Amino acid sequence: MPDTLKIAGKEFNSRLLVGTGKFSSPQVMVQALEASGTEIVTVALRRIDLSRPETDILHFIDRNKYLLLPNTSGARNSIEAIRLARLSREAGLGNWLKLEVIPDPQYLLPDPIETFKAAEILIKEGFIVLPYINADPVLAKRLADIGTATVMPLGSPIGSAKGIKTKENIRIIIEQATVPVVVDAGLGAPSHATEALEMGADAVLINTAIAVAEDPVLMAEAFRLAVIAGRKGYEAGIAQEKEQAEASSPLVGIVGQK
Repeated sequence: MPDTLKIAGKEFNSRLLVGTGKFSSPQVMVQALEASGTEIVTVALRRIDLSRPETDILHFIDRNKYLLLPNTSGARNSIEAIRLARLSREAGLGNWLKLEVIPDPQYLLPDPIETFKAAEILIKEGFIVLPYINADPVLAKRLADIGTATVMPLGSPIGSAKGIKTKENIRIIIEQATVPVVVDAGLGAPSHATEALEMGADAVLINTAIAVAEDPVLMAEAFRLAVIAGRKGYEAGIAQEKEQAEASSPLVGIVGQK
């Protein structure tokens, strides 16, 4: 049976979601998306300019190939996030939404209260909500309970490339999860993605690490392979850590010994 990622009733072969910011050109972005193998592409609603469709970023994204996941990046509270979501749907961008509510301009940490308030309203309006959150197991559980399609806890602050600094909390979120867990933000190296998948996360979202690499296309391929390796490692069952050494070969019965 194929191992697929299931979100809101849809199945995806790739467990890598990719963002579209910071690329040096739309052409490089297109090549990187192709190399990543992703099937879900997130775009900041504030970057979309429907008045100039020939140069807008959406012009370069094949919506027959990728599921478009608009995000509310730039929203500072629930009111702004809800307004952006409604504008997105009215513009024909569908009802899938990555919900981001970030009032903090320095560390770009999501606001848990405003995120919850926005999610509650948007779900009632028929949106499929994928909320970006702190690695807070209580918040993750409450969001899943009201009907979010996933939870997306941060590994570390956006763009920091520090990897998973919230490992223990993400472990708890995964243990209690009733919806897919997508680790988002702070993953700077392919090995960080592998670690998330090995822990049991269902997917990861990567943007900056691919976009700012010296060779974004090669890095996108590296993340694709890292995600596959992490998932296969998780499915295979990773050996448990032990406090003492344990030889992999027998210490008795060696030739020449009695």
